[in-house]
Amino acid sequence: MIEILNPTLLARARTTGAVVADILQTLRGRSTVGTNLLDIDRWAKEMIAGAGASSCYVDYAPSFGRGPFGHYICTAVNDAVLHGRPHDYTLADGDLLTLDLAVSKGGIAADAAISFLVGTQRPAESLAMIDATERALAAGISAAGPGARIGDISHAIGTVLSEAGYPVNTEFGGHGIGSTMHQDPHVPNTGRPGRGYTLRPGLLLALEPWVMADTARLVTDADGWTLRSATGCRTAHTEHTIAVTDDGAEILTLPK
Repeated sequence: MIEILNPTLLARARTTGAVVADILQTLRGRSTVGTNLLDIDRWAKEMIAGAGASSCYVDYAPSFGRGPFGHYICTAVNDAVLHGRPHDYTLADGDLLTLDLAVSKGGIAADAAISFLVGTQRPAESLAMIDATERALAAGISAAGPGARIGDISHAIGTVLSEAGYPVNTEFGGHGIGSTMHQDPHVPNTGRPGRGYTLRPGLLLALEPWVMADTARLVTDADGWTLRSATGCRTAHTEHTIAVTDDGAEILTLPK
């Protein structure tokens, strides 16, 4: 299903996007050395409820997962990159943490992710990988607009990631979003320009470049959810929800 939002629903999407952005930035500030991932999940639950929103994750049970996700945020550390299930782990100095959050408010969902380093250690390789996903996301957003194709976005993202030296996995990527978290069209993180669905004003997309330092192969953790790099290398993941407008794209999950 591909949804095109009218102005009333788009206004709701902006509200939901602001909730996601605010919660992620608050959690980033609280995620320090000694913080437990389960505390981050608890804080997310409290803030989602306080915003009058609902979690898109807690009851999420797709075919690739093992039962309902059961948590309110994805917390991926170091070699984990997607669907990181919060567990009893205390963050250490230099950990690379990804927080991925999707909530619904007013019947419209928004989804975003941030990767950052915890504490004072700043490994150059990790900083470069995070930067590559952020630049790839910016390129993908710049390629989005009415009349553009999904392949134009995918090509823009993939070009940045490949030129930075990272293998690109196409099993998981961006997606349409609206009344539900995951919708068509699928937005791979690499592709051919001029191909795929033609973008229209009112379309919402969650674009999410992610990479692993030296592999494109994922392995599933024992929890049945967390996806890790097959080699144990570090990973990074950046995501925004955007709305296609009459003259380009509007980022709905940009922090104030």
